[in-house]
Amino acid sequence: MNRGMPGYIQRRLLLLVPVVWGVVTVVFSFIHLVPGDPVLAMVGENAQPADIARLRQQLGLNDPLHVQYFRYLAKLVQGDLGVSLHTGKPVLRTIIQRYPATIELALASLLLALIISIPLGVLSATKRNSPVDHFSMILALLGISMPNFWLGPLLIILFSIKLNLLPVSGSGGLSHLILPAITLGTAMTALLTRMVRASMLEVMGQDYIRTARAKGLPERVVIYKHALKNALIPVVTIVGLQFGTLLTGAIITETIFAWPGLGRLTIQSISRRDYPLVQGCILMISLTYILVNLATDLLYTVLDPRIRYQR
Repeated sequence: MNRGMPGYIQRRLLLLVPVVWGVVTVVFSFIHLVPGDPVLAMVGENAQPADIARLRQQLGLNDPLHVQYFRYLAKLVQGDLGVSLHTGKPVLRTIIQRYPATIELALASLLLALIISIPLGVLSATKRNSPVDHFSMILALLGISMPNFWLGPLLIILFSIKLNLLPVSGSGGLSHLILPAITLGTAMTALLTRMVRASMLEVMGQDYIRTARAKGLPERVVIYKHALKNALIPVVTIVGLQFGTLLTGAIITETIFAWPGLGRLTIQSISRRDYPLVQGCILMISLTYILVNLATDLLYTVLDPRIRYQR
């Protein structure tokens, strides 16, 4: 590890504090500005005005917005995300129950994207302007052009209804994970394929690659040991950034496939105007995205020892 790395990690961890505070503030503000009354969503429109007023008082929704905000921050510092307005259960416990399913789906989609995009991108770069290259770029263009809210139902119709090969929705095993992972990971696969190809073409023209070939090294060693390792640096950056896209895209994908994750929970909470649960879900997604980007930065030094972080 570089000598400057501990200081770099400390600075990045300190930067997490204002970033998280900003996310909490923005989410709190937006949620409370959305039209609709959570109390009416809980008790129904036929409830008596006295009952509605009493419940609003119990939930603290009659307090000024800044009072609710500082009360929320005080509880958040203590690790208390509040209580769901709909179920009455602690928000943190509900999120912990749903969080593993979302991470499972995101990692499966990411793994699928990497398994396909890296070999395909390398092959496309080494066979530049060949039919293989053109075919892979057409596939990449199609993958980027297909939104998951269209691709998901299409896969359900084909593989679940027509062919009866995979379950339509829910979770419970690998068979339940295949269609959601394909739906969520297709766009990322296309993007990474193009990125790997472009990065490989740039690296293949460097002097050290020509030197490696001049030494008589086998082409496989030149490509996979020397070229690919350095070509993966910008790819790692895209993976870190796109992981956040996977988490947000999971909201739609989980809804389509009734996947019991954080994304589907977020949609359900929004429809119920469950402020504490919505805030908790978005906060957890944001924290995951921030930590993934921190891990991405630290991974740079593994891929490229030339990178140095100064104190």
